Amino acid sequence: MMKQELRKKSLYSRQQLMQLIWPLLLEQILSMTMGLADTYMVSSVGEAAVSSVSLVDTLNILVFQILSALASGGAVVVSQYIGRHNKKYAAKSAAQLYSVLLLSTVAVMILSFLGSRSILRMLFGRIDEDVMSYAQIYFLISAVSYPFMGAYNAGAALFRAQGDSKISMKASLVMNVINISGNALLIYQLNMGVLGAALATLAGRVFAAVWVTLRHQKADNPLRIEKMRDLRPEREHVRPILRIGVPTGLENGMFQIGKLCVSSLTSTLGTSAIAANAVANTVSAMANIPGNTMNLAIIPVIGQCLGAGEKEQAKWYARLLLGIAVLGLAVTNITAYISIPYVAGAFHLTKAAKSMCVTVIHWFDLFSIFFWAMSFTLPHILRSGGDAKYTMTVSILSMWIFRVVLSYYFVLKMDMGLTGVWFGMFIDWICRSVFFGIRFLSGKWMEHHVI
Repeated sequence: MMKQELRKKSLYSRQQLMQLIWPLLLEQILSMTMGLADTYMVSSVGEAAVSSVSLVDTLNILVFQILSALASGGAVVVSQYIGRHNKKYAAKSAAQLYSVLLLSTVAVMILSFLGSRSILRMLFGRIDEDVMSYAQIYFLISAVSYPFMGAYNAGAALFRAQGDSKISMKASLVMNVINISGNALLIYQLNMGVLGAALATLAGRVFAAVWVTLRHQKADNPLRIEKMRDLRPEREHVRPILRIGVPTGLENGMFQIGKLCVSSLTSTLGTSAIAANAVANTVSAMANIPGNTMNLAIIPVIGQCLGAGEKEQAKWYARLLLGIAVLGLAVTNITAYISIPYVAGAFHLTKAAKSMCVTVIHWFDLFSIFFWAMSFTLPHILRSGGDAKYTMTVSILSMWIFRVVLSYYFVLKMDMGLTGVWFGMFIDWICRSVFFGIRFLSGKWMEHHVI
């Protein structure tokens, strides 16, 4: 009876869900495959170039995760206003999201210009001078792209909040095509090396930002910015965005820093372990695509339900989307489990590295099917209800107590090698799953007043 009532008055039909999910899935696949192609093309410049790009990208990932967190905060707020049919405040919050992201990214860009070398030295220590030279070039041009990525993230998040994920998919496709084409021209034809790779990436990001912003400003978009003064920060509309975005940004930032600490531990295990870990990370990222897709789909669906005061629908859709994530992860991880011996061989790993890679991926696939969605998709459901502080607290404590500390214990005390690093991560997942699962079942995540 309950399911029939929900279907009669459901905010999202099955067709609307599919129209939201499929473009997000294609966007994730495109981003991942284009990223691999990008790395391959840059590798032709030489080891110093690859090292510099890899180092700066770890910093870029940190910046983009914080941007994504702020964008998610704005998307939650706007989704709830849309669910409440309050178009005026939805549009105001949309304009404020642009302001928050543009102001923060311009500040980070200026800071990067003023202290690029000092920042790189502080983060990566005394790296070789040729690597530092390349890294500084790539970092400075990456910094120019930060405001554009801020605008892109704002626009993409706002379109998803309205249930339209095709815009960000199309922008991501063209952005990556520009990047790859630019690499082919600037690296292979004009021999511009790291500078060429950086400029190609910048060109793609500029296009994505401009195109998404222009689409956002079309007359038929209810969230378009009507007047320039709407961009002036207003505490009333900025505060709800930051209330979700700041804890999520801190969570993402601390998570990335923790991963860097674990990476430094991996680097002590030798060349074979480093190579095996790199390939395993690539394979695991591909296997996680269904989960990451659901993470993006959850915010508009759950946000609109809660904005409309439909808590039962929010719980029903939450279970549905979590179930789809688990099913998708089961398919990709079973595929990875079967294919990893052949995939590892394609990367020309040594016998020792291949053995380590196959072992950790087999363990990863087993744990991922049962715990990944509970660890990373479920907190997106909680955040959609405004429960960002809880997810931040659990994630940070679990990351540092289990993933970081236990990884060092397993490697240094129990001599488990690379497997020990990954088992620290698995135990982190189990801890998150328990706490997030209890929170979800309690229903407290729906009691927050986001707007």
